[in-house]
Amino acid sequence: MKIIESAQKALSDEIEGLSLLKEFFNSDFEKAVDAIFNSKGKVVVTGVGKSGHIGRKISATLSSTGTPSYFIHPTEASHGDMGMIEEEDIILAISWSGETTELGNIVKYALENKIKLIGLSSNKESHLAKSSNIALNIPMVEEACPNGLAPTTSTTMQLVIGDAIAISLLNIRDFNKDNFRSLHPGGQLGAALAVVKDVMHSGESLPTIDIGSPMSEALIKISEKGFGCIGVISNNSLEGIITDGDLRRHMGPEILNNKVESIMTKRPQMVSSKLLVSDALKLINNLGIQGLFVTDDGKTPIGFVNFHDLIRVIKG
Repeated sequence: MKIIESAQKALSDEIEGLSLLKEFFNSDFEKAVDAIFNSKGKVVVTGVGKSGHIGRKISATLSSTGTPSYFIHPTEASHGDMGMIEEEDIILAISWSGETTELGNIVKYALENKIKLIGLSSNKESHLAKSSNIALNIPMVEEACPNGLAPTTSTTMQLVIGDAIAISLLNIRDFNKDNFRSLHPGGQLGAALAVVKDVMHSGESLPTIDIGSPMSEALIKISEKGFGCIGVISNNSLEGIITDGDLRRHMGPEILNNKVESIMTKRPQMVSSKLLVSDALKLINNLGIQGLFVTDDGKTPIGFVNFHDLIRVIKG
């Protein structure tokens, strides 16, 4: 069989397996999700071989989407790591056959200590299924492997079920971008979810001046702050901004004697501290400006971000 035909056949086999999961999402699945949601403990995921690899990924996805979880290898559990499992935890045991020998001790431990056990297997008559408080029975399918040996379709189905559990819990918890950002502060995900508040300049570095001040003072402050602009404040409210463009338009021998309000551009662009950095950068590019004042609850400036601040975050 040619390479492309072989790849397409594997894809077709796995899609067929996934299509069978429509019947899988039933009341038992709902019970499993509800049990995890209402649990006061963590989700302890366990499995051996390829099911173990899938289990590690499921555990990681749960943790990153608001459901505390960790993976424990059944062999390590039998050699002391069983002590990590607490009474309020829920064990999610994964085994395609449901008869994986290495899971025996952890299943026994769950039964003896009345720890809730969710079993994920393809055999409802298996030891795992019968021992579980909630048995999730995956439809039997043929593997994409032509020899029917290497776990392929079966592990894809396990992975999708794990994602479905995580996303169901995410929606129940109303887990939003702010929650996600707090768990993913690093890398490209962190950059994509960073907000203006994370990068804005505030306090003494904020480039502002009171209305009525002379332009001679404004020029000194523009130079000191280093942002190429300055906000004009009246009664703690941002009323205008003076930029390099404003200075060029009003340049002349009398500029130093003018008041800032005679030079400033009124109604400057303001943004919320909760605005995503990526959206702030788009706004700056669309308006052709160098920076944005950050205000919350009205027009009182609490920060300032410029183009270079935002670029640094986006590029990581």
